[in-house]
Amino acid sequence: MHIIANFDKIWASLPFLLGGLPVTLSLTAIAGLIGIGIGLLLALMKISKNKILRGIALVYIDAFRGTPLLLQIMIFYYAIPIKNMSAFASAVVALSLNSAAYVAEILRAGIESIAKGQMEAALSVGMTYGQAMRYIILPQTIKRVIPPTTNNIVALMKDTSLVMVIGLSEIVYKAKQIGSATANFFAPLLMAAILYLVFTIPLTRYAEKLEGRFSKGD
Repeated sequence: MHIIANFDKIWASLPFLLGGLPVTLSLTAIAGLIGIGIGLLLALMKISKNKILRGIALVYIDAFRGTPLLLQIMIFYYAIPIKNMSAFASAVVALSLNSAAYVAEILRAGIESIAKGQMEAALSVGMTYGQAMRYIILPQTIKRVIPPTTNNIVALMKDTSLVMVIGLSEIVYKAKQIGSATANFFAPLLMAAILYLVFTIPLTRYAEKLEGRFSKGD
């Protein structure tokens, strides 16, 4: 009974909880787009014949995938203070760079899944390496990587909850505030979980549907 006590007060606090939704969605959208852009660059660097570019990409990917995202967020906010850089901007930087490392591996695997003969054929008819990538390889790669990239966006949305450690009022931070004010953490945290599920389940199902459709196409 104690768990559901004062639920009416919790329900009245729903608008306050929803106030954290714009932060969560904004971080997901901005970091997701930036992560895809940087991830594509890293993927191309990692498959490059240039050893220096490959080395830079390898170190970057290993560093961001091998350390906790929470630590990275704290480093960019506390340990690398940049003048006039807000907590939101620090969160965007950390989430974007972390996401890029995972996207890079997704795109690299997608590019390498395309038959090598297609690149050789494109080069044999006079295309440059860049043209072959742009017109032949990447269009096919995009189709194959949409499902795992969508799943990465879902993971990114959940990871935005970590930015509460630097004081950003996203969904979990708001739920914690409600719990502290009502002495009941179960109900607001449950409501926060439901909010995440409202967004993540449709995206996950969509990714599964696309994966099935594209596998049939292949």
